[in-house]
Amino acid sequence: MNQGMSRPTLYLFDSYALIFRAYFAFSKNPLINSKGFNVSAISGFTSTLMDILKNQKPDYIACAFDAMAQTDRQAAFEFYKANRQETPEDIKLSIPFIKEIIKGFGIPILEVDGYEADDLIGTISIQAAAEGVDTYMVTPDKDMCQLVNEHVFVYKPPYMGKPYEVLGVKEVCEKWEVNDPIKVIDILGLMGDAVDNIPGVKGVGEKTAKKLIQDFGSVEGVYNHIDELKGALKNNLTEHKDMAMISKQLATIILDAPILFDKEAYSISKPDKDVLSAIFSELEFRTLGKRILGEEYTVVQSVPKDTAQLSLFDAPPQENTLQEDPPAEGKNIHNVTHRYSVIEDESMLKDILEQATAKGMLSIDSETTGVDPNNCDLVGISFSFEPHTGYYLPWKGDTSKYVSLLNQYLGKDKLLKIGQNIKYDLLVFGWNGIHLKAPLFDTMLAHYLIDPDTKHSMDYLSETFLGYTPVSIESLIGKKGASQGSMADVPLEDIKEYAAEDADVTLQLYQYLQPELIKKASEKIFEQIEIPLIPVLASMEKEGVRIDADFLRVYSKQLAEDLKVLQEAIFEKAGVSFNMDSPKQLGEVLFEKMKIPYQGKKTKTGQYSTNEETLQKLAAEQPIVDDILNYRELAKLKSTYVDALPGLINPKTGRLHTTYNQTIAVTGRLSSTNPNLQNIPIRTDRGKEVRKAFIARDEQHTILSADYSQIELRIIASLSGDEKMIQAFKDGKDIHAATAANVYDVPLEEVTSTMRRNAKMVNFGIIYGISAFGLSQRLSIPRSEAAALIDQYFKQYPGIKQYMDECIAFARKHEYTQTISGRRRYLRDINSANFTVRGFAERNAINAPIQGTAADMIKLAMIDIDQQMQQAKMQSKMLLQVHDELLFDAYLPELDTLKQIVVTAMIHALPLNVPLEVGMGTGRNWLDAH
Repeated sequence: MNQGMSRPTLYLFDSYALIFRAYFAFSKNPLINSKGFNVSAISGFTSTLMDILKNQKPDYIACAFDAMAQTDRQAAFEFYKANRQETPEDIKLSIPFIKEIIKGFGIPILEVDGYEADDLIGTISIQAAAEGVDTYMVTPDKDMCQLVNEHVFVYKPPYMGKPYEVLGVKEVCEKWEVNDPIKVIDILGLMGDAVDNIPGVKGVGEKTAKKLIQDFGSVEGVYNHIDELKGALKNNLTEHKDMAMISKQLATIILDAPILFDKEAYSISKPDKDVLSAIFSELEFRTLGKRILGEEYTVVQSVPKDTAQLSLFDAPPQENTLQEDPPAEGKNIHNVTHRYSVIEDESMLKDILEQATAKGMLSIDSETTGVDPNNCDLVGISFSFEPHTGYYLPWKGDTSKYVSLLNQYLGKDKLLKIGQNIKYDLLVFGWNGIHLKAPLFDTMLAHYLIDPDTKHSMDYLSETFLGYTPVSIESLIGKKGASQGSMADVPLEDIKEYAAEDADVTLQLYQYLQPELIKKASEKIFEQIEIPLIPVLASMEKEGVRIDADFLRVYSKQLAEDLKVLQEAIFEKAGVSFNMDSPKQLGEVLFEKMKIPYQGKKTKTGQYSTNEETLQKLAAEQPIVDDILNYRELAKLKSTYVDALPGLINPKTGRLHTTYNQTIAVTGRLSSTNPNLQNIPIRTDRGKEVRKAFIARDEQHTILSADYSQIELRIIASLSGDEKMIQAFKDGKDIHAATAANVYDVPLEEVTSTMRRNAKMVNFGIIYGISAFGLSQRLSIPRSEAAALIDQYFKQYPGIKQYMDECIAFARKHEYTQTISGRRRYLRDINSANFTVRGFAERNAINAPIQGTAADMIKLAMIDIDQQMQQAKMQSKMLLQVHDELLFDAYLPELDTLKQIVVTAMIHALPLNVPLEVGMGTGRNWLDAH
């Protein structure tokens, strides 16, 4: 990559710019460790640092920071950077860790009072060039482009899936449309820089600034030729001349800061692994720690040791017991006393089950040949009923003698069955004739309710709460006797240790997490919703759904023909053939060859943007653009669903089996994978056709669909208590038309389709905290009109505004929000001084109780429906849950009874003070039934 191959290289980090970028890159899904600390900025910065050290292999490196004290610019001009938002608290807390990590890598930190990082980087880059060293300024900031020359480059690290960029003289000149990178200063002086509060000249944007500098060479040149300009531009430039000069001064990076390029200090040195290991352990960096320090690295966790929560891997004193303090390398199977045994016969198994029954609890785990529970073989079962012990039952040969014995004990209601993702075990056992019945406890689910924003894997929980690193499955694969990663061929002694340890760790996690559930007031939702839902979902996953593969094959050919016709039409309108899947070629055809006006910004690589948002704005006036959007829709539909679904049919059952996830969405909503049924298209006619492939079992069955109508709006009406909205639902009015009538102050019968569409967008947008800007973008109306719509909405529905304010106030006081059932969403940033961060938390404070209540409602309905279907011994089956819809394979003689069960359960799942509506339909396939 280095553009000066014969010269050594220096990489200078613009540290704060990279830290902020890393933090906000994870704003929607922050990396939170078990202490509640947001480590996004630290992880992102460290990853960038490691990436450059590993892949770019610099000769010299240093990290520059802005001075903590006021800079000379700030002292001279009070407005400079005055309007910047308050630094998020998580970034402030992260800085000391980042600096210690930098020191741990043996990298110097550059910081000089009175100067910014830019000044230090600029000064050093000149000195380095004079000593024959090429400098790469690692930064996302545009103002650094002014420093680029033959031996100084901007290096933009990878970001949000985009590869890194290196900007030399050629790239900077093309990007800024200048003949010398130094002129970037003049452009910034005229257009300003909102990030640093450099005002520039009022009314002069980027496009105008570039043209002025192209014509006149500099800010001074512009004013030397001011009489050649006319109108508002001349007036603005004349009025704001002083500010233009000041802005140029502020935009100019200082090149004589009091700092020297020190080759010896900046030379690459070996990292101090002890220092980094200690920091990474404190931050709970597992994957990143292994990546940097090697596979032998483990998190050495400091576990609470009060009377209620001992470190569960601190075994009571006995012969050969290790010291109480954790070993330096972290606890694992090699340095913690344990007793793991193989179950050799029926008598030994019965004795273990008897002891577990006496204890009242049994941790259980299955070992299989694959990750798909509906298409794998059982290899063995492991058990544990007291810490540091575990038992492994190999599942081979004649296992029928074990099945009845296991069912005798695993069906007892006085024995708590504990598992990590126990739904998987339910499915695997079910296929092998073993029935795992309530009561159940799932450690993954428990932790999800305690801390929904973090990871819930057993390894993560074990290292975090027990200070113990379990054996990894990867360490078993490839051992002598193992073939192609199959657990069935791993030597018995190895699999015994691995499997028994899983059961042991899961048992100890239960002992830690069960009291935490109570502390977080989450035991009710755990016991009444999430745990009872497990066997319901397991039953649905095992049942699967019949797929009409022949229909999909025919539809695929039809789509292929449609795509071909569309492509030919596009080429004809364009007057040229090109690669439809190349954004670069598409942009050149549309905006250069066809001269379609381009108003957006180019991508960071200098290409025209051809994303959906850009094209949608042009589709109404440009037939070729409408064709392109249709082409993309069909291509995605064909590849993602029509061609993919037949390949997912289970060869053992001939049916499609999805996997439902209870621990992914923080709102409590279910998600599904392999395939993701939540994303089956429904908004377009062609997308809807995919649902025709989901068909009834046979001629004696029909597909029954039951779907909540406008459930989130009904929930917000109930939660807010807004009388006008509640009454509209009670009167059975079209809620969007009724809203339009109120907002526009017209009789209901005079509401137009445009009014209703706008009101619908406000109704749903309010739930997600939509702003006037966001509403104006979605409705393509002026921002002032959008603001007026929102203001009028709140005047007509004051209860909604009061509810939103109360949600935020509650969250600020408690740092969480909750559903009617008590499901909590923790909002640690709700009191942040940074309004961007705080605003995101405030929107979640409003939305989470609504989405979460909807999730609780359909889950409770599913539990009730399943119980009634079992009690009636019905042949009908619940097949799928997608958003607010349930799908059934209804046995025709039971159809009327099933309809009554379903609609009653859905309507009465949770008490609301608005009537609920459930739309129901039947048909040979999902589309006909919906």
